Amino acid sequence: MNKSPAAEDPTRAPALPAEGQSAEPADAAQGPRVADRAEDRVEDAPAHASSASGAEPVTAPSDPSPASAPAAPAAPPAFVPMSMMMTLCYMGAAALISITQGLGQGFITANIAQIAGELGATQTQASWLLAAYLIPRASLPLMLIKIRMQYGLRSFCEIAIAIYLVLAIVSLWITDLRSAVVVQFFNGMASAPLSTLAFLYMIEPLSPQWKMRLGMPLVMALSSVGPSLARVISPALFGDAGWTGVHLMTLGMAGVALALVFLLPLRPTPKAKVLALMDVVSWLFIATGFGGFTVAFVMGSIYWWTEAPWIGWMLILGIASLTIAVVIELHRKSPLLDIRWLASPAIVHLTITLLIFRLILSEQSSGAPRMFQVLGVTQDQLVPLFAVICFFCLLGGFACAPFLKLERVPQFHVVALILIATGAWMDSHSTIDTRPQQMMLSQAMIAFAGTIFIGPALLRGLMAALARGPNYILSFFVVFLSTQSLGGSVGSGLFTGVINHRQAFHMQVLQEELTTTSPLAAASLTARMAALGPQITDPALRKAEAAALLASDVSNQAYVMAYNDVYFLTFLIAAFALAALLLHIFRDWLAARIERIFPPPAKASADPEVAPAIAPAIVSASTSAPEPAK
Repeated sequence: MNKSPAAEDPTRAPALPAEGQSAEPADAAQGPRVADRAEDRVEDAPAHASSASGAEPVTAPSDPSPASAPAAPAAPPAFVPMSMMMTLCYMGAAALISITQGLGQGFITANIAQIAGELGATQTQASWLLAAYLIPRASLPLMLIKIRMQYGLRSFCEIAIAIYLVLAIVSLWITDLRSAVVVQFFNGMASAPLSTLAFLYMIEPLSPQWKMRLGMPLVMALSSVGPSLARVISPALFGDAGWTGVHLMTLGMAGVALALVFLLPLRPTPKAKVLALMDVVSWLFIATGFGGFTVAFVMGSIYWWTEAPWIGWMLILGIASLTIAVVIELHRKSPLLDIRWLASPAIVHLTITLLIFRLILSEQSSGAPRMFQVLGVTQDQLVPLFAVICFFCLLGGFACAPFLKLERVPQFHVVALILIATGAWMDSHSTIDTRPQQMMLSQAMIAFAGTIFIGPALLRGLMAALARGPNYILSFFVVFLSTQSLGGSVGSGLFTGVINHRQAFHMQVLQEELTTTSPLAAASLTARMAALGPQITDPALRKAEAAALLASDVSNQAYVMAYNDVYFLTFLIAAFALAALLLHIFRDWLAARIERIFPPPAKASADPEVAPAIAPAIVSASTSAPEPAK
């Protein structure tokens, strides 16, 4: 891992220029026409060219013998640096595409009440917009990897942005809830490729040693900024133009992104026939399973789990569909996913780690905004808080760049857990008088922690997959999707469910304490009646209004106490995870020390499956990964 990319074995994963092995590296900088010609040259390459790029045919045997193994790819051409202006243009395009994708979901989450009003629906009914948007986002990126390999990178980029632009235009004619739900479902499908597209544009102009150290943390930070940035923009945007203004802004950003994709082409990739019919069948079951879980956890806390039987049926559908997908994949010679590798202890450990972090990070998306909504804080008053969150998300991405290495991933996670635990503990002392200014520090710590966690975690997962070969990138991708996209829905649903349960408990306790004979209740009622004296002269009406205000304050206090319980629970989970991580680090250190003192006997042969260099591997795997082998 300490070798430079130039010193790496060329038989390992090819570097970024290898995507256009049939074209000169300068093709990408000479405009769309040259890039198109370069892609045409690799479009009809023979089957052995696909093997040379790391993509094997779908009929390849699951355990090829050394004699039948595909030939090693040729050494990639040397990296050709771009000018500073072109580098900034590509990185700016990545930022625009990433923020466009993030704002799509953020606008719905931040303005669900206003959207419901414009559509003539209740807030509960309008929540289906969020579920419809998330259903395709949970699983479609898994299939897009093979679609990109089979039909070419340039076509993938142009078609993805064009479809998003068309749907932004269609959104202008939404008139009711049904049409809005349908359009949001297709918006979720169209936005799924944008994250990958932003990543490819971010790393395109960077040298191999900076692709992972700078490119990946920055694009992950930009993806995290989107939902918070939507809350910064929404008050002014909705106040001036309503939901139509949101659609017009989305349309404008999609149009600019489409122009940038045509003006700044990526290096073309060889095409290979990698899609099989059973890939589509397996993916349909995976998509159905993820969709069932998404609907259940997004809507479960709204309709309540035990009050709507269809929520249970959604969970059953999800479990049954994923079970069928697992059975299909276990019996395939060239599976879409390597289930046995996904069930290995190392990957299960990584999955649990990613899931725990995603659950505790739900404190930021589902905690503070909803608590302040209960306390009557307007969206305008929340703008400074979310502006701070956006800044620290980006700061976390830049902070990763100087220090990001595979061996430092545990240290990044230790710092992230300390920050999350500290921020959650600070939030657990909220009161009914807490305002956004009091939570800026704690929320900034959590935002920074989320960014410095996700980049190193993604790096570790990719290296674990690539240590087995580029074939396993799809298998890792389903782990990342299930823990981040699906895990976000699960975390938000569980977070809201626990809050509602604890609010009911605290409400019952407070009502028992504040009886009509309670001196505290009598004093509070008298104080409120005195405050209402100048406005209401009728004593009976004044007493009734004072009692209503007291009941409202009791309800708000119960909600704040419930949020404090969940904040403290987040602190406990983060502290437990930190203790487990420190023990794991100590165990690894102790094992390494014992091995140095008592070295094991030399092996007869070295393990050929060594992880390739970070930057060349991720680019090759993300653009031309073959089917996983058993």
